[in-house]
Amino acid sequence: MKRIYLITGGERSGKSLYAEKLALSLSPHPIYMATAHIWDDEFRLRVLHHQERRGPEWTNIEEEQKLSQHDVARRVVLIDCLTLWATNYFTAASVNAEDLPDANSILEELRAEFLQFTKQDATFIFVTNEIGMGGVSPNAVQRRFTDLLGWLNQFVASQADEVILMVSGIPVKIKTSPVL
Repeated sequence: MKRIYLITGGERSGKSLYAEKLALSLSPHPIYMATAHIWDDEFRLRVLHHQERRGPEWTNIEEEQKLSQHDVARRVVLIDCLTLWATNYFTAASVNAEDLPDANSILEELRAEFLQFTKQDATFIFVTNEIGMGGVSPNAVQRRFTDLLGWLNQFVASQADEVILMVSGIPVKIKTSPVL
């Protein structure tokens, strides 16, 4: 039966660890779908830390954009994370530093891909960041991306059966739909 979880929160709030524990509580062999593009050595170390935390029971898939090309039917799949997934679309749409990508057209692509991917009968656990809680950035590119991610998070939350906000490592359920 299809079920969608959204785990959200700030940086280092415990989102990924909570999502991993949730996935393992639902399946002995979950899928970990990593959306990260490795930008630099520091980020590579973050990715390695995440990988080292997971054991052989995980099936690992690296996919920067087209989540729906992977068959995850009847499986539990953790997608980490929507923020990096949106970043990949955002940077692909950036022609140069002066031209800001159109957040609305990127959002439509992301929504369509999300809906195509989640048509599968699977349990989906999406991780995302709340990046707009700290005030308005003076940087136009950051403001545009914050808009994009905020709208994407709202859309995914509207589709989710459960939404959990992580605060200092503590999960706070903010939406729960009954299991039918």
